[in-house]
Amino acid sequence: MLDEFDKKGSHQGAIISAFPQVHKPSRPEPSLEGRRKYRTIWISDVHLGTKGCNADLLIDFLDNVDSETMYLVGDIIDGWRLKKKFYWPAAHNDIVWRILKRAKRGTRIVYIPGNHDEMFRQFTGLNFGGVEIRRAAFHTTADGRRLMILHGDEFDAIMLAHRWLAFVGDALYHLMMGLNRWVNAVRRKFDLPYWSLSKIAKHKVKNAVEFISRYEEIVARAAGERGVDGVVCGHIHTAEMREFNGIEYYNDGDWVEGCNALVEHFDGRMEILHWADEVIKRAADREVAEVNAESTRKSAAA
Repeated sequence: MLDEFDKKGSHQGAIISAFPQVHKPSRPEPSLEGRRKYRTIWISDVHLGTKGCNADLLIDFLDNVDSETMYLVGDIIDGWRLKKKFYWPAAHNDIVWRILKRAKRGTRIVYIPGNHDEMFRQFTGLNFGGVEIRRAAFHTTADGRRLMILHGDEFDAIMLAHRWLAFVGDALYHLMMGLNRWVNAVRRKFDLPYWSLSKIAKHKVKNAVEFISRYEEIVARAAGERGVDGVVCGHIHTAEMREFNGIEYYNDGDWVEGCNALVEHFDGRMEILHWADEVIKRAADREVAEVNAESTRKSAAA
């Protein structure tokens, strides 16, 4: 694949020009020791290039887990927003650097562009810095199940029939995320953990719930028609594991609202990680360990 790049230098240059320049990380990567190991990791809907991206939580995730394969299931970079206003803080560069570093270390990285980063779809079949760019992919789990992987905007009726409405919805969504950032800025001042306003709102609004349920059913049915055992997608920012008529449906969530990842254990078992909860638990465990250590020191001194 790298030879193909050598033959198609114009393609490589086009990819580099479409991708914000990657510098050395402002936040050095910690040691690989002690990382949680998985066979496969799926993440999507990171929306780098927007203020809504929870870059700090994603960096923490990347610094604490590792895998043999990682799928980037679309909307990693938000080209829609970057076209309107360039926004690329150091933390977003650090995320891209960490992903490329994994590829260098031998992790297989497969990037399936979504609707927000659709500018990369024209490079399907090529390889950039060890990252394979695909329109869709198929994955066989450790226990032999075959999964189809795609972003999922292909099954969004609004995206297909009313593209202009999708852009309007995107603008309204970013207004909601602005409010979400304000709420969490206040919560941080009171040492409260991250909380997703938009996630709660989606689950409270009947139409949103109906849309999500219908979307999940359509995607699962399409997977069944292609003869696979299941499907992994993103797009709707709702992490989920369900079954429809024997077809397994997995949505890996997002890194704007829920901060989720889908992982495959080495026995083929699938799990959704809610990373904000993981961070809270880690802090609580650390506090308990410190209390226990202090208690042990006092007992020894007595």
